[in-house]
Amino acid sequence: MANHSTSITKEGVQTKEELPFRLREPFLSTPEAALFRALKQMVAERYVICAKVSLNELFYITRPNENVHFFNKIFRKHVDFLLCEPRMFKPEIGVELVKSIAKDETRASDQFMDDLFLTAGLPLVHIPSGDHYEVSDVISLFQLAVTKTRDANDKKISGSLEDSVPMCPVCGKMMVLRTNRSGSLAGQVYYGCIDNPKCPGMVAVHS
Repeated sequence: MANHSTSITKEGVQTKEELPFRLREPFLSTPEAALFRALKQMVAERYVICAKVSLNELFYITRPNENVHFFNKIFRKHVDFLLCEPRMFKPEIGVELVKSIAKDETRASDQFMDDLFLTAGLPLVHIPSGDHYEVSDVISLFQLAVTKTRDANDKKISGSLEDSVPMCPVCGKMMVLRTNRSGSLAGQVYYGCIDNPKCPGMVAVHS
């Protein structure tokens, strides 16, 4: 059944105009649908799987008057899947499909999502986009993400996150937790400027 709105012509006659909206199909892409099936098989009834969750619904910005320029970083963006505890719908694990890139490369958008979830203490699982997924492979990626987040949480400065996150010593903007991915400091957590790589500001996290 078509949706219509009412308008009035110059002659004062009411007419029906069809609204310019159509159902977007498909709701899930082929990789998203394949991953959803694998997640459903993996988690069974342990979690509720929510698809395409808006970042605005999941996160809020601390000190919004000071950090108003960060709204556009999460505006109109979503995480592909969010696993929630079924009784209270508490967010537990984020799942993000990523396009394949070179082993040593990291997309800025992927890095931001990783930093965002890590700062909030929420595991984010990066899963390469594909048409089929083995549950055993997905489980391994989940284990890596959960371990990484747990280790980062253990190294956080004591006190609440809102009060303890430093501001960048270079540009004065907000900092987020990052993890060294290579070199002698691989695996160690530090605070990096949210505008990295434009800004090199960093602050060490002492255990």
